[in-house]
This record gives sequence, structure tokens and C-alpha cells, in this order.
Amino acid sequence: MSDHRQHREYDKRKDSDRDRHYHHHRKHKGKDKRDTDKYERDMDHRAKDKFYHGKKYRYEKNDFKHGENSASDCHTSSLHQDTRKYHSSHESKQPNETDQAPSKHCPLVELQFERFRRALNKLFSQFIEDEEDLWNFVKKYEQARKKKLEEEVEKKNRNETEPFYSELDIPLVYDQVHNINIDLNVKDSEMLACLEYYDDNDRRCGMTNALYEEWKLLLRTYLDFKQKEKFATLTKIRETQHSLPVAQYKQEIIDTIKRERIVIIAGDTGCGKSTQIPQYLVQAGYERIACTQPRRIACISLSKRVAYETLSQYSDTVGYQIRFEKHRRVSTKIVFITEGLLLRQVSSDSFLSSYDVLILDEIHERHLHGDFLLGVVKCLLHSSNVEMKIILMSATINIDLFHAYFDRTAKIIKVPGRLYPIQLEYHPVVDAERSKTEKLDPGPYIRILTIIDKKYPRSERGDVLVFMSGISEISSVVRAAQEYNEKVGGWIILSLHSTLSLEEQDKVFHYAPEGHRKLIVSTNIAETSVTIDGIRFVIDSGKVKEMSYDLSLRMSTLQEMWISKANAEQRKGRAGRTGPGICYRLYSESQYASFPDYATPEIRRVSIDSLLLSLVCMGLGNVRKFPFLEPPPPENIEQSVRSLVQHGAIDSSEKATSLGRFLSDLPVDIPLGKILIFGSMFHQIDTILSLTAVLSVQSPFTNRAFRDPDCETARKELESEHGDPLTVLNAYREWLEVKKDRVRSRAWCKRRGIEEQRFYEVTKLRSQFKQVLEDSGLVQSDLTAPDDSMSSRERALRHGEIKLLKALKRKQA
Repeated sequence: MSDHRQHREYDKRKDSDRDRHYHHHRKHKGKDKRDTDKYERDMDHRAKDKFYHGKKYRYEKNDFKHGENSASDCHTSSLHQDTRKYHSSHESKQPNETDQAPSKHCPLVELQFERFRRALNKLFSQFIEDEEDLWNFVKKYEQARKKKLEEEVEKKNRNETEPFYSELDIPLVYDQVHNINIDLNVKDSEMLACLEYYDDNDRRCGMTNALYEEWKLLLRTYLDFKQKEKFATLTKIRETQHSLPVAQYKQEIIDTIKRERIVIIAGDTGCGKSTQIPQYLVQAGYERIACTQPRRIACISLSKRVAYETLSQYSDTVGYQIRFEKHRRVSTKIVFITEGLLLRQVSSDSFLSSYDVLILDEIHERHLHGDFLLGVVKCLLHSSNVEMKIILMSATINIDLFHAYFDRTAKIIKVPGRLYPIQLEYHPVVDAERSKTEKLDPGPYIRILTIIDKKYPRSERGDVLVFMSGISEISSVVRAAQEYNEKVGGWIILSLHSTLSLEEQDKVFHYAPEGHRKLIVSTNIAETSVTIDGIRFVIDSGKVKEMSYDLSLRMSTLQEMWISKANAEQRKGRAGRTGPGICYRLYSESQYASFPDYATPEIRRVSIDSLLLSLVCMGLGNVRKFPFLEPPPPENIEQSVRSLVQHGAIDSSEKATSLGRFLSDLPVDIPLGKILIFGSMFHQIDTILSLTAVLSVQSPFTNRAFRDPDCETARKELESEHGDPLTVLNAYREWLEVKKDRVRSRAWCKRRGIEEQRFYEVTKLRSQFKQVLEDSGLVQSDLTAPDDSMSSRERALRHGEIKLLKALKRKQA
């Protein structure tokens, strides 16, 4: 019989004997009433503590009233309830097993926080940055605590007398756990009432006082551990902060900004310009600083890093603002904000009067909103009402283009990078290695890892950064690398792309333990937007996925293509920031020679309908005369104007209509915006939210879905006669059903040739589109709440589409 089973049998026998003894007391009149009262209190303790031994009982809120418990209650109920003796004054009572403290079979207290995981995460989310990290800590905490208790029980079993003072009901031996204040205040009582779960018999089970106090002790221990971990990281940051190349130009930068209206700062990636210059400005007395970034991930990571370095509370001195998310206060001095969101602020505040300094970072990437923002800034500079300082920050790429754009009046400060020698190796992938299904072959990437393992021992620190074109390619390499790691060990494998959660993105910045290397498989966001310390090896696929607009078909498609020479040099430079590095290029020198010098700006290859509509609604004049850095082709402008007229967004005189102003307020493409607006008008919110989200992501069906006969057969039940969008919508709804029924969704997707990651993106977008409609006043929040008239399936879908993403994404990761 197992120890756990012995403990349960022992509990049953002891409970039965105590029950008989209790009823025997009740029959005898004139006996000491205090014995009965004491027994009732003891039985109450036993009822509360049965939760610890794997049994499931109901609880009522009034079981845990404010001020009823003491530190001894917590300790005796959780650690010594089954080791103390029951002393009765019943005369001539014969001793039995309930009178003797167990010496060999004292049941251990088993913490069962996992059952309350969902409720605990919700209640304590403000203290928890990474839920998975916390629950890994919980497992280790429970193991360490159980081991300690086992040692204590063994020690007590060896003693003739137990170290317990039964009259006062307190332990004689002091332990640190006794120092916990278990008195519940009102807030704790309310929290405790929320901590419950339903057992296999659908009975509600609550958390005991003692377990709740143990949780608070665990949480304090965890937070203390994370604080120590953060300060260790901060120590390393402080060691390198003053040695960054930009630090040598600190005073020159401050003096130039005070003197000039517009300044261009050109520095290689990793020189420290994005993190340090905003801090220099605060030290110089500027208190309202906006720093734009082309990507959401850059806003978040830079905000956290600068807040970390300045030892400021998150969102206090430093904050960020991206679509659907805002972490800034009135006191915030530095805000990292996406280019598109700043453009929306221009619509309500033409002169951006809420800022003293505007920093346009990563302008060399030539994103659509970045180029548009440069034109808006140039218009602002011609206004006498604007005294704001303008700082343009760029890598040392094509600086003359930006200097000429501002009539060569801007002051240029060049910050050299700290680049160590980089060895360049070409390992071209031959066509024979490509899969017949056009799926990426991860073999060449694993061969590079094998070379690194053989030539460079783990004692030589240095992580690996792999550049891939997209998420599906990242997933293929990550899976292959995980299989490789199972054989050789020593690798920490991480992915990096824009759809990851903040916690997952943060992991790439953590230092690898001794004897391990990080393998970070990333999209092109690691070229400039994110700087990762410790990279020694770079593996460059030479590919990128970019949006292209077909003017004749009026359709945008995501296409994989070769990168430019400038991008290739950016990727290579990631290997030489902290020491000599190596760059492995999975293409030939002749292929590199055929690359274009610079990437094509977005404004020349994507639809500009939304951009021109924003320009009209801002009242910036004739769209054909707007001062673009590099104007789009004239035929693209004329086509977009005709398209806006057809959509009813502008009239024949090119003035914005009421519909156009609504569309301009929605941060989505114009066709999707019209679907959302008309869907809200005809009260079809639920279906429209899912449909627009489905249309906003890449098709989830892989090539295999149309080539594998088994996949085609499995997909038949999902197909709609009304077209592909409704087929994908059917697939998404069925996927939610699979998730709700807790079936293996990955296997379900594989049988149908579906890339599951796309459905996680749809779930997130659906929730965001709902928020867009609410913020625009097109719908009220209660209109999308489930009602009694809905079927159980519809309620499950409604609830799941909004809330499944976070929980399911963690499981998927």
C-alpha cells in the first residue's frame, strides 16, 4: 500500500473513532462542557484540513471570518494537525489509536495550488509578469517544501516526545514559517472567496486559510527571487551602459538638440541610440518626449529596457502606447509609440502640442507610416506655432536622402558602432535540398548548429541568431532544433516574432546559464528593432516576406523574396557587437551580388488607399502635392483616389464623406472597415468580427491541404459554396469547438492541412476589432455579450473567441 493511501486510511479510521467519541460525550450529562467545545473546534479543524489530503469538500465563506484564525491555527492545521494528541478529561476512558499521536504514518501536507491556477492567475496578475515562469517556480517550491516536511517528520518520529505544547496548541520549536501573519483583512477575505474549483463530481471546492497563506508566502518568495534576478541583470546593464558608443557623444547630442530645431543622428545598430538618447533628453530637462517605432514589439521592449535602466516604475517615467494597449500616465516623460498611432494623434492635435521632443526612430526602414510621418513633420516645421524639437534616428544607411529631404539644414551627428571582426561563410542551399511540397527544409540550419557544436566548445560563450522569412518557417526550424537538442543537449531554443506574447518575447533577452547557448529563430524584426546581447553566430536565410499590391487586381499578397544588400549587412552586423563573430549565409556570393542595394520602400509596393484617406481627413491639402520623401507612382495615386470615390469615402471633389471619416478612425483597411461598419448597422456583430479577422490573416490552409488526398477529404466538410472566406470561417469555428472539447487541436489541424498559428491570430484580431468598434462608438460593449437566447454552442464560441487566446497560446508555446 502506498504512503498516500495509508495516510488516507489512517484519516478515515481516526475520523470514525473521533465521531464515536464525540457522540459518546454528547450522551453523558454533567461532563465537562469544555471537552465538547474543544472537540467541536478540533473537528472543525479536521474538516478544513481534509483538503490537503486529496479529499474534496465544499466550503462556505463564513468558515473564514476576519480575526478568527491565529498563527498557531495556520501552523497546526497545515503541519501538525495529524501529529498532535487529543487530550480528553473523560473519566476512565481507555486509550485507543485516537489518543496516540501517529509516529510512523504522519500524513504530509500536499499543496495543491494547481487546482486554483486559473483563479490565482486572475487575482494576482498585477504581480506576475510571466505566468509559466511562476508555475515552474511553484512546482520547485512544493518539491522543496515537501522534502523539508519529510525531514521534519522523520526527526520527530525519532524523538520520544513530540516538540508540541498541547495546552497552548503551539509548537515548541520555532520555524520561519511561524512568522507568517495569517489574520485576514477584508481584501484577503474577498480574494479567498474567489479561489475555488469544481471537482470531478461537479462540487465546488474552496481554498483553506492555511493554503491561502502558504500561497502568499510562496508569492512573496517568488517576487523576492525575481527582484534579485532583475538586479543581477541590472548590474550587467550598468557595466555596459557607460561603455556604449553613443555615451561618448552625450554632451554633443544634448547641446546640438538645444541649439538646433531638427537633428539627424546616424548610428549603427546596437550603438545605444534608441535606449540612451531619450534618457539624455530627460536629464537635460525635457519632460514630454515621444519616440516612434515601426513595430509594436520595439515599443514594448524599449519601454521596459529604459524603465529598467532608469529604475522608474513601469508607466511612471517611461511608458508605451500601441494599438489596443496603453501604458502611460500624466507623469510619463518618455513614451514609445508606434508610427501609425502618432499619426492618429495628429488628427486630433494638428501641432502635437503635447510633446516637447519628437524622435522618429528607425526611419531607414521606410515603412508606409514612417514615410507619411516624415511628410507631416515637414509640414509642421513650416508652421510658426510649433516649437517642438525633431530628432531623426537612423542606421548609417542612405543618410544623404534624409539630409536632402530637409534641404540640408538638419545637423547630422554620426555615432560609430562598436563592431568586432566578423568572419563570413557562404553555405548555399542547393535546389535538390528543397522539399517537393515547397516546405522549408530545416536540414541546412541543423548542419550549421552541428558545425558550431564541433568547432566552438560551450565554454566559449556566444548565442545563435537565425533570420527566417516568416512564422511558419520559424516553426519548422524550431521543431528540428528541438529534436537536435534532445540528442546533444545544451541549447535553449526560442522564437521571436511580432505575434508572440510579451513574456515570450522577453525570454530572448535573458542570459543563458553556464554551459548553454541560446538559439533564437527570428523574423527580420531582429535586424534593427530589437537588440539582443550575446549574439556571436548569425545564420541568414537571405529571405524576407513583404506585402505587394497588384494594381490591376487590386489585391495585396504576402510574398517571399530575397533581401537587399543593406539588409544582409544589418543581419551580419548582429554577430559582431560583443566580440568577434561569424555569419553563415545560406546563399552564394553570386546571389548576394544580385541583391538590390536597398529594399523597395513600402509606399511604392503597397496600397495607399488608407494613407490618402487619412491625408484628406487631416486637411493637409491636395494629395498629389503632399511632400513625400519618395512619392508613390502617379498612377497609384490616381487609382487610390478612384477607389476612395467608389467606396464612398470621398466625394467627386475629393472631400471626406461621413463614411470616410468613420473609416479613417478605424485602424483597418478600408474594405474591412466597411464590413465592420455595415455589420454593426445590421446587428451582425458576432459573424462580422470573425469574418473580418479571418480576412485579415494569411490563409491557414497549407499547400499540403490541396495536394494530400487525405487532407482534401477531411477538408470537404468545412467547404462552403459561397467562397473561400466562409470556408476559412467554418474551419475557424470548428477549431474553436475542438478546443472547447479539449481535443488535440494540433492533430486536428494537421489532418486538414491547416496551420494552427493562423487561428490564434484570428482569435486575437477578433477581440481587437470588437474593441475598435466599441472605441469608435459604433457598438456598445453589452451588445456583444451572450444572452439567454443564444444556443450553448454560440455562447461557447462567443466566450472562447474572446478569452481563449491567452490560455491556449501558452499551451501552444
